[in-house]
Amino acid sequence: MTVLPDDGLPLAAEFPDASPEQWQRLVAGVLLKSGKDVPPEEAANALATRLEDGLATLPLYTARDAAPEPGYPGFAPYVRGGRAEGITVAGWDVRQRHTVADGAAVLSDLENGVTSLWLTVGEGGIPVDRLGAVLKGVYLDLAPVVLDAGADTEAAAEALFTLYEKRGVADEAVRGNLGADPLGHQARTGTPLPLEPAAALARRCAGRYGPAGTGLRALTVDALPYHEAGGSAAQELGCSLATGVAYLRALTAAGLEVAAACRQLEFRYAATADQFLTAAKLRAARRLWARVAEVCGAPGAGAQVQHAVTSPVMMTRRDPWVNMLRTTIATLAAGVGGADSVTVLPFDHALGLPDAFARRIARNTATILVEESHLARVIDPAGGSYYVERLTDELAEAGWAFFQEIERAGGQEAGLRSGMVGERLAATWAERSAKLARRREPVTGVSEFPHLAEKPVVRRPAPPAPSGGLPRVRRDEAFEALRARSDAHLAATGARPRVYLAALGPAAAHTARLTFAANLFQAGGIEPVTEGSFADSGAGEACLCSSDALYAEQAESAAAELRAAGAGHVHLAGRPPAEPGYQGVDSYVFAGGDAVAVLTAALDRMGVS
Repeated sequence: MTVLPDDGLPLAAEFPDASPEQWQRLVAGVLLKSGKDVPPEEAANALATRLEDGLATLPLYTARDAAPEPGYPGFAPYVRGGRAEGITVAGWDVRQRHTVADGAAVLSDLENGVTSLWLTVGEGGIPVDRLGAVLKGVYLDLAPVVLDAGADTEAAAEALFTLYEKRGVADEAVRGNLGADPLGHQARTGTPLPLEPAAALARRCAGRYGPAGTGLRALTVDALPYHEAGGSAAQELGCSLATGVAYLRALTAAGLEVAAACRQLEFRYAATADQFLTAAKLRAARRLWARVAEVCGAPGAGAQVQHAVTSPVMMTRRDPWVNMLRTTIATLAAGVGGADSVTVLPFDHALGLPDAFARRIARNTATILVEESHLARVIDPAGGSYYVERLTDELAEAGWAFFQEIERAGGQEAGLRSGMVGERLAATWAERSAKLARRREPVTGVSEFPHLAEKPVVRRPAPPAPSGGLPRVRRDEAFEALRARSDAHLAATGARPRVYLAALGPAAAHTARLTFAANLFQAGGIEPVTEGSFADSGAGEACLCSSDALYAEQAESAAAELRAAGAGHVHLAGRPPAEPGYQGVDSYVFAGGDAVAVLTAALDRMGVS
C-alpha cells in the first residue's frame, strides 16, 4: 500500500512531474495531425495569438517566463498599485459622466452609488453658467468633481472655485480635477492651446487644496483621444507618457517642484473587454510613469493616479444590450489593474444620451463588482500570474519605445502638429480593420450572431463631440454601414435584400455551412431564406451550402439550376477548390475571408444604396 503525502493534493502525488519539453512534444504531435509540421521547440509559437505592437499571447506560461520584480503596492515602480492599501478600504471611485445640464440625474447618481462626477462643460456640454445649477444639492466636500471643458477650462475652473467659496467648502476638503488638457484638446480638435493657463491653475491648486496639494488636481492626461483614433495599448501608453512629460516641463517652468508637478496630474485610460490586456496596460502605465518621475528627480512622486473609462471604441449601435457585458468585463479589468477611478459608459452610449435605466445599470456594474464580487478586497489580484506579469513587461517595453519615438520627433505637441502621431495610429487601425473585416476579431451582435429583426434602440441625440483633430473609430463601423444600407432598403421597399441558401444533401452535410452563411449574410443586413425554392424566395442571389464531398458531386449542377431559376450570382460556402473551380459558381465565402468586401459587393449588385 502506498502512503501518500498530506499535501492537500493527494491525487496528484502518484504522478511524476511533467516537463515543458514533454508538453512541447505532445503539442507538436497534435499539430502534425492537423497538417502543421513544426519542431517541438516551436510548438508554443505555432499556437500563439498575435496582438498589436508586435506582441503575442502564448498558449502556456510558466516560471520560465520571467518578468521584472513588480515590487510592493505603494512603492516604486508602483506596478502593484500606487497606494500601500490599494483600493481595499472603500473600493475604487465610481465616477459617472454627464454631458447635459440635468441636476436631477446628477443627484440620482450620487444617491445610488456614484462617488464622483465627471462633467463635460462648455462647448458641446454643460454651459459654464449652468454649472452651479447642475451641482445644486451636491455636497461638494463629499463628491469630487472632475471637469472636462477643453477651451473653456479656465472659465469652468473659475466657476467651480466660486462654488467652493459660496458654499463654504474648506480648502482641505476639496477633491477632484479641473481637467486642463491642452494637448488632449489639440488631439481632439486640431486646435492647439497654450500650456501656460494650465500651469497657472496647477500653481493655484498646489499646496492649497487637500493634503499636500493632492485634493484638487489641475491637469488630466487623457489617452482616450489616441485610443478612440484606433491606437494600440502601447501607443496609448506612449502618447500618455509624452503628454505627461510635456506637462511636467510646463509646470516646472512655471515654478513648481517636480514632485508637486507630478501630484497635479491624473491619467485617463481606456478599459476594454480584453481583460488581461487592460489590466496589464494599467500596471505598465504605473511602472512607466514611475520611471519618468525617477529620471526627473522625484522618485517618491511617481505614483500615477489613474482614471479608467470603458472603451467607446468597443460600444456597438446594433444589439446594444451586449454592451452591458462588454463594460462589465472592462470594469473588472480596470479594477484588477488597480485603477483609482472607473467610469462605466452606459450601454446606449453610442446611440445618444443615456436614459435612466442605462445610467442605473452603468453605476450598478461597478457596485456589484466592488460590493458583491469583492473584487476590491485584494490588492493586485492578477499579480504573480506568469502571463499578466510577462504581458505587463512587454507592454511597458513597447509603450516606452513609442514614447521615445514621439520624443525624438519633438514631443507630443510636435507629433500631433506634424501628423506623425495620427499616421501611426491610422496604420494600427488599418491593420485592425482588416481583422474586423475578416471577422478575426468578432463583434458579437454585429459581425457575429446579428439579429436582423430586432427593433433599433432610439435615444435623444447627444451634444456633438469635439472634432477636427484625430478621428473617432468604432469596431462596428464597417458592418454598421452595411446594416444602414439594408435599413434604408427596408424603409424604401418594405423588405430587406435577400439571399437564398441552397442546402445540398442531408442535414449532417449542410448544417454547419448553412449556419455559417446565414450568420455572414445577416451581418451585412441581407436576409437569408432557407425554405421553399429559389423562385419563391424573392432573392436575387443564392449560396450553396454543403460538404466538400457533395460539392464535388453536385455543386456545378446545382449552380446551373439556380441560374436557370433566375439567380444573378451564386456563392458557395467553403474555400475554393483547385483551379478552375466549380463552373457556375461566382464567389466563395469562408471563415477568414473578407466579409465586408463580400457583403459590400453583394449589396452593390442588389442595388441597395
